[in-house]
Amino acid sequence: MIELKLIEKFPCEILAVDEVGRGPLGGPVVVGAVRVWIENQEQLKNLLKFLKPKGIKDSKKLTSEGRLKVLKRLSIEMLTYREKGILNFKGIEVHFVTWEMCHETIDRENILAASLRGMRESGEFLSQAQNSQTTILIDGHMKLRWGKRKSPWHEIPIIKGDSKSLLIGLASIIAKEKRDAHMKEMHEIYPQYGFNTHFGYPTAFHRKAIEVHGPSPIHRKTFKGVKEFVGASDRT
Repeated sequence: MIELKLIEKFPCEILAVDEVGRGPLGGPVVVGAVRVWIENQEQLKNLLKFLKPKGIKDSKKLTSEGRLKVLKRLSIEMLTYREKGILNFKGIEVHFVTWEMCHETIDRENILAASLRGMRESGEFLSQAQNSQTTILIDGHMKLRWGKRKSPWHEIPIIKGDSKSLLIGLASIIAKEKRDAHMKEMHEIYPQYGFNTHFGYPTAFHRKAIEVHGPSPIHRKTFKGVKEFVGASDRT
């Protein structure tokens, strides 16, 4: 439980963010974010002890069934994008949200910029402090991008954070299930691509489907494996 080593000042607001979907050829990148206000280290210990037995880990190491079991144990239901949910534990409110950056934004800004912006925006949406009392745990090795603004938070990037931090792991699971559900919905609209099986990732079947049918409206037109077929006649 790396949070106990990283959070030193109390009371404080803790944010944790992770993204899912950088690698796919189509669909959005989805960010999961969670937020808690912690009064002291003992309260943080109790929250982590509550979360640990629920099976939280890197979403990629869990099957969909495993992820859904975690969410069921926590009574977390999938909400629409940018809708806040709340989990209560002995007076501690764990807020969560999913935040999507669509394929158009990805093509316009590039996948890294879109992912980091999604993490920043979801954190801003949940944060109630917006000052030095806030620590944000970020999956990966990079801090967020603020342009000409200075970050209002203490930012801690954690490589493989979804395996080391329970809060990032929870954000990862929420994001993964939300994105998979979204891609299953896209399969109903564009069944020829098989989005319900590969969720937009570049499998051999998916690459062949793009070659045969051309890109769909939700494909990332700047990605290799898609851009080669942009401009072909509409066969979808």
